[in-house]
Amino acid sequence: MTGPDRDRRSDAERRMQEALGPELGSDAVVAAGEVARRPASLRGPLAVVIVAAVALLVVSFLAVPPFDPDPSDGDPDGFNYPADAIKANFELPIPHVAFDLDPSTPIDHHSLVTWDLTISSSLFTGWIVMAVILVLAFLLSRSITLIPTRGQNALEYAYEGLANFATSLGGPGARRYVPIFVTFFLYILLSNWSGLLPFVGRTEQLRAPTSDVNMTIGLALVAFAMFHIEGVRALGFRGYFGKFFTLKGGPIGLFVGVLEFFLEFVKPVTLSMRLFGNIYAGEIALGVITGLTFVVIPVAMVGLEFLLNFMQALIFSVLTLMFTLIAIEGHHDEDHAEEHEGLAEDLPEGNIAPRAAGA
Repeated sequence: MTGPDRDRRSDAERRMQEALGPELGSDAVVAAGEVARRPASLRGPLAVVIVAAVALLVVSFLAVPPFDPDPSDGDPDGFNYPADAIKANFELPIPHVAFDLDPSTPIDHHSLVTWDLTISSSLFTGWIVMAVILVLAFLLSRSITLIPTRGQNALEYAYEGLANFATSLGGPGARRYVPIFVTFFLYILLSNWSGLLPFVGRTEQLRAPTSDVNMTIGLALVAFAMFHIEGVRALGFRGYFGKFFTLKGGPIGLFVGVLEFFLEFVKPVTLSMRLFGNIYAGEIALGVITGLTFVVIPVAMVGLEFLLNFMQALIFSVLTLMFTLIAIEGHHDEDHAEEHEGLAEDLPEGNIAPRAAGA
């Protein structure tokens, strides 16, 4: 620090100490200096991440090539760029069979739904994702102390952040469903991100679980069953289905209720197809660009998919939470809200207190 800067700082510190006292004045000057300090540049860490991503793509391309070096179709020309490169990085909707539990029955590789005892690549990868979540949860929570460690801090930060986000959306009633919200979010998030690993999708044993429509339909059916079961639990069988089949509004009310009942069966379709479509489309785009450009552009594409996959996991879990809260809400809640709609007109500016009588 130069002489004039030191003089200016000492003069500012002297005035601050006169106004706030010696201790508070010194603390305020130090805090102001920390705020005014130029933030550290992110160019260095970002460059390291890009170089590491490029190196990982190159190593994975050499270790697990996306094509068979010996063409099985007997093509005398061998590997033709770019057609074979795109085809090699392109995954069909039908998942590969990782393990055949009944070798006596031939496997139908061209059918999306089969009845053979097999473990698909997406299901096997989904089990790996579940194992990773369980191991991380065990390692980070096995030594809970009053003075948290770094692992405990990371676990509490992630859970409390998601819990606060869920309650900010659904209110106090959402606290009961925070664990299922966090579970859906973490499992779908890691399943989405698993497809960004260079070796996932290049072997027949590994594939992102959410890029398989069978897996997303399974997740959607679990969510569908949960918010209807919770609705019956909270309102009772008669109270829950009375929201749909009611004569309270006359024939029009009954028609609208029946229509809403059938629309409930659209929810698992939209949940599953939205997740599958976005993840599978992202993998197709990433595979095609990887086949054409190999390394340079895929690094930026992976970063974009990283954020989009995060958003898709959040959308699925948020919609599941909202559908559940809607299911446990009865007609009496709606009537109670209608009774208080007019109270907003009697509130003064700032909503501090209602107007006094005759004001």
